[in-house]
Amino acid sequence: MTSAEWKELQKGMKEKWPQPKYITDNPEPERSHTSYRDETYELITRWMSETKIEYRPHAKAPGTKSHVRYEKYAMAKTVGEALELGSWPADWCWDYERGFIKVLGPVRTDPIDPVNCFDTTALTDVDRCIYRWSVKELAKKCGLSLQDLRDNTNTGESAIMRAHRLVSQRTAKAALLAAKKDGRCITDGELLKTLQEWGFARNPNRNNVMPDGRDWVWSDTLGLMRDRTGDIHLTKATTNYPEVTEIINKWLTDRLPAEAKGFKFTSLNLNKNYAARMHRDGNNFGPSMIAAFGGFQGGELNYWCEDNKEEGLDQLEGRPKESLKLGQGLALFNGNSAHSVEKFEGERYSVVYFTAGCHAKAPPEDRGSPPSGSSGCPTPRQTRSSSRSCGARADIPSRDAAPEPPAFRYWPRAALGQEMPPSSRRSSRTRS
Repeated sequence: MTSAEWKELQKGMKEKWPQPKYITDNPEPERSHTSYRDETYELITRWMSETKIEYRPHAKAPGTKSHVRYEKYAMAKTVGEALELGSWPADWCWDYERGFIKVLGPVRTDPIDPVNCFDTTALTDVDRCIYRWSVKELAKKCGLSLQDLRDNTNTGESAIMRAHRLVSQRTAKAALLAAKKDGRCITDGELLKTLQEWGFARNPNRNNVMPDGRDWVWSDTLGLMRDRTGDIHLTKATTNYPEVTEIINKWLTDRLPAEAKGFKFTSLNLNKNYAARMHRDGNNFGPSMIAAFGGFQGGELNYWCEDNKEEGLDQLEGRPKESLKLGQGLALFNGNSAHSVEKFEGERYSVVYFTAGCHAKAPPEDRGSPPSGSSGCPTPRQTRSSSRSCGARADIPSRDAAPEPPAFRYWPRAALGQEMPPSSRRSSRTRS
């Protein structure tokens, strides 16, 4: 093929074989040609041997080694065939970002990870090739060692999840050191960055909160938790990433209002980008604290504070409720009463500080080693006292006749020693 013949074949090809929209909508001319976009990695790492693909004919100019290689592997109809014909994941990234490949499917829901495969003998050459390549690329991109990502055989984490969590841990550690050096509180921005970098698990077990049409949510627990066998212990993520736990705890303990200094908790529930439907938490002990972070609109906590728990949740629709703007404040509430999250747009993370109802059955070593930065496991007497001093009801029997505290408390962020942006200085709580 001559150069003139090749140029003639290129006419109209860019229109027939466009680049991905995320490339054309956000060009980055200063970006290295071999520094591929996150969206590209997300797609390529989900390819399988049987994934059907189609190559643009004669995409590379003659007279080069890449042309010779491309003409050979462009005959492939599947990813498996492309690998056999001499192309590799780096080629697939390069070609895909330039519009040289069309993906016809099918692709995996999640990237392949041998650690989480029950039958590794079923892994194909494509699976093994993509995994080895992706781990190396991930380590390089995150500034981690390959050994860091491989030390996950006893955690149930994928290499990708572990990479994100190690970066989150590194970010949290740096923020904690900076705050200590400056003698200041952990900022909203520092906590938000830690949460953004955290590798959230797809949690299929929180059926009571899942929005309609969803069969999993991004949700993790740090601190004490009961596992599927009934044992109560610190979660592995708590002990594997102690600075992440510490920065989340410190954000709260640094700014607890004077009337809430007695608040204690054993566990943290971290949530990402879902609006929980109306539900009641069944295993909480005493009141909970909750706050939200990120650039989002909407997402208020709807709280039916007068819920007597004797009626079905559907009977509470239309009843008076509190609407708490958690992105602008901190709320103390009874999680065992009905609550939900309003629909929202944007990126939303929430943290719930709570005491697990089963904490008294945890091993002494776990009860004696609470999540770093927390105040430890409370006793029933301490939790009753905390409920009254903080000013929020909790489902804990009391023998005395002390007046019932308010159903909840809400503190604007500005009142907690952190200035809110001017655009956020609106009413932080409404009742409907």
